[in-house]
Amino acid sequence: MTDKLQLGQLGERLAAEYLTKKGYQIIAKNYSTRGGEIDLICQKDKVFHFIEVKTRTNQKFGWPEEAVTDEKLEKIIMASEKYCQEYDLNSEWQIDIISILINQATRIAELRHLKNIAIT
Repeated sequence: MTDKLQLGQLGERLAAEYLTKKGYQIIAKNYSTRGGEIDLICQKDKVFHFIEVKTRTNQKFGWPEEAVTDEKLEKIIMASEKYCQEYDLNSEWQIDIISILINQATRIAELRHLKNIAIT
């Protein structure tokens, strides 16, 4: 397993723990379609949250959330719409980003939850 893959899995695990503590119910992890993937699908207060998790160990290339380009966001939206069709969801939904910056020396993670990046 590559370091990048392990870092991504760690980030997704930290994000899921954070969301659970905040009262979100985890519905699915790593939902994939031909057009894209959604890291976490959660529900809170009748709203579905399609969550992209970005994890980095430094800011050499900026904050983790800066890696979510317009093109990536379009893929997340398409995958979210596909999920809603597949599971016949007629609920309100939105796209969030969880940005995690892990300090390798201290092993402390700074987590930021950016809500409503795209609302439907």
